[in-house]
Amino acid sequence: MAASLQSGFVLTRKTYDTSKGMVISLWLITKDGPVNLQVTDEKAIFFIEQSSKEKAIRLLKENGITPSRIVPLALKSFQQQPISGVYFDYIREFYQARDVLKQHKIKCYEDDIRPEERYLMERFITDNAEFSGIEKHTINSALTLIHGKCKKGHGQINLKMVSVDIECSPKGELYSIGLYAEKYQCVMMIADKPDPKEGYDYIEWLTNEPALLTRFVQWVGQFDPDIFIGWNVINFDFSLLQKRFDLHNIPFAIGRDNREPSWRTLKSSEQRFIGIAGRVVVDGIDLLKTATYNFPSFSLDNVARELLGKSKKVEDVENRLKEIVDNFHHDKHALAAYNLEDCKLVWEIFEHTQLLNFAMLRSKLTGLTLDRVGGSVAAFTNLYLPKLHRSGYIAPNLGDGKSDLVSPGGYVMDSTPGLYNNILVLDFKSLYPSIIRTFFIDPMGLIEGLKSPTSSVEGFDEAYFSRDKHFLPAIIDELWHERDKAKLENNSALSQAIKIIMNSFYGVLGSTGCRFFDPRLSGSITKRGHEILKTTQKWIEEEGFNVIYGDTDSIFVHIGEAHDKTQARLLGDKLEKLINKKWHEHIESTHKVKSKLEIEFETHFSKFFMPTIRGLEIGTKKRYAGLIKEKGTSRLVFKGLETVRTDWTQLAKDFQQELYRRVFNEEPVVDFILKTVENVRKGKLNDKLVYRKRIRRKLSEYQKNIPPHIKAARAADELNASNGKQLKYQKRGWIEYVMTLQGPQAIEHQSASLDYQLYIDRQLKSVADAILPFIDLSFDQITDNQLNLFQ
Repeated sequence: MAASLQSGFVLTRKTYDTSKGMVISLWLITKDGPVNLQVTDEKAIFFIEQSSKEKAIRLLKENGITPSRIVPLALKSFQQQPISGVYFDYIREFYQARDVLKQHKIKCYEDDIRPEERYLMERFITDNAEFSGIEKHTINSALTLIHGKCKKGHGQINLKMVSVDIECSPKGELYSIGLYAEKYQCVMMIADKPDPKEGYDYIEWLTNEPALLTRFVQWVGQFDPDIFIGWNVINFDFSLLQKRFDLHNIPFAIGRDNREPSWRTLKSSEQRFIGIAGRVVVDGIDLLKTATYNFPSFSLDNVARELLGKSKKVEDVENRLKEIVDNFHHDKHALAAYNLEDCKLVWEIFEHTQLLNFAMLRSKLTGLTLDRVGGSVAAFTNLYLPKLHRSGYIAPNLGDGKSDLVSPGGYVMDSTPGLYNNILVLDFKSLYPSIIRTFFIDPMGLIEGLKSPTSSVEGFDEAYFSRDKHFLPAIIDELWHERDKAKLENNSALSQAIKIIMNSFYGVLGSTGCRFFDPRLSGSITKRGHEILKTTQKWIEEEGFNVIYGDTDSIFVHIGEAHDKTQARLLGDKLEKLINKKWHEHIESTHKVKSKLEIEFETHFSKFFMPTIRGLEIGTKKRYAGLIKEKGTSRLVFKGLETVRTDWTQLAKDFQQELYRRVFNEEPVVDFILKTVENVRKGKLNDKLVYRKRIRRKLSEYQKNIPPHIKAARAADELNASNGKQLKYQKRGWIEYVMTLQGPQAIEHQSASLDYQLYIDRQLKSVADAILPFIDLSFDQITDNQLNLFQ
């Protein structure tokens, strides 16, 4: 029976072979529940140059491979070669044919695009689709439609999310599975017999591990979630669950088709990916990183503390594992509460940061799946390829655009070090996307522009861009408009998603991992950025002001001492209007295009400090601090200094913030410095003397110039080994350590006295002597002989 047209969110997609041919299986969530749409009339396709067609036919026949057809198409390569399409009924034949042709040096284009991705991409389907098909059957509550058809859809679908966390022994034996969702919480706990207790009615008691696993599969079918979320949930929780299901020979049948997950592992890392029919597993760590969050540590405890102001009860991993094991054997209710707390923290982090909204909006804008990690190149491909095909081109392969050219990074000016009053920061709004929009920088636009340079817009490195045959500027224009709307609606998740996507396009064009990589593209962006900053500096200095620094898209202007806050803001607005006017006029007269550049007066620092490179007199780059006064409050801003670095102690951070606050507000500093030194020597600040550093390689790989944190890690694991404990630091991770009179020691194995003089010299003195010379003082002058200060 034919089903009427429906609308739903595309949750998962996959292609597989059947005896009758290839099937593209799409799982969608509709207002009436899940639907499996099976598309059966599509072919797998890649492209070859028409000049290779006869050789390709012969080679495929010799290898027993029969394409559905090989036909000339109205398409050409970037090298202007006519193209044929090679079509296949089966995905396995697609891969076999690709391998055979490549072995015989026949170039295959777009052979890395899976059929399900191409199917959605070519129909401009990103998140929602309108679809129809013939009703086949229903599994659980999921309707299956065959001979499916779909097109781009619209609308909003609410997805059902659940937070998952498991607790287990150090050997991986399961203790419990925690589940948390809106208006729902449950911990499935292994116990010899039920142990009901008031306040713990969310615990479900299971007699052993097989019973727990079986119940979990049953629960998934009953609750029927669309999204599983968790913390390292794929590489730990689901990976361990798969191992335990396999151990007991129980099917891990949590797909909406009642099948087990599929797994794949990246060759370049140990990261694993899971595919579940009709469900998605989203890792909180990966999604936070994709949304550009940055933390010194992405442990659940640290992220919860920084975002929610909440902390788990036990901070030391070793003690935490011991407590989990102890609670399982002696206090299962405490373990259940701990298990549920982990689930709840992940849920609250997702809610606080609107992470699921962010992921869904990213899907809407780019077609990336909710669980896609990174994906900048894939997002660009999804948006660009369908438009490219409709203009008569197929995409190049990796390496086609390579040359000996090198495109530089962002322009960073030499700084003028000093302690300043009244610094204005003017910032070009999304500079690289603005350059793309203004100068029509575009992969196809480059190919078309080179055909007729005299009528095109000149780039750099002999690049020319067509004025009318391009797509990327329009794609960014659309995203820009949507971001402006999101800002007006205070939709921070959407605004952030769009910003990340827009800013990624330069990186994509400059990445050798992108099929459109060509240094003429990225160079025409960054070199134009250099030109824009240098010219802007010249115009500002012609107005009588001093530019003390500039970085990629920002200009730092010293306007002099005699300006109050109101006057400074008026001057900032004046410079903003002047520079925008000059760029509009300059670009119009020079390139005959309309400028999309927009500089904004962003910040007024009433006090600003640009340090020197340590031990030299020249200014630093990407390191500064300033004081902003607004709405009756003051706040300090630090960039690249000790306060915002993870490899400095809390002592240095606190000391720097208070010292700079005093200097910026022209308050006395001598007594504060002396008191801090005294407190260090008396041991009053011991809790702030801990270093925390990442171990980036295996300990055995550190051979020369062994840094302190590696020395501490090796000594700690030697003690762990001698005490029969598990080695803690052999395979990367983080270590917290202190500097003692006997060298660096991990905090859990500290046995020697702290080296207070080292902390004073390396932490306090280093911080202080960056800024004190600018107020005619030095750390040694203050601390070596206090009497000299009063003579």
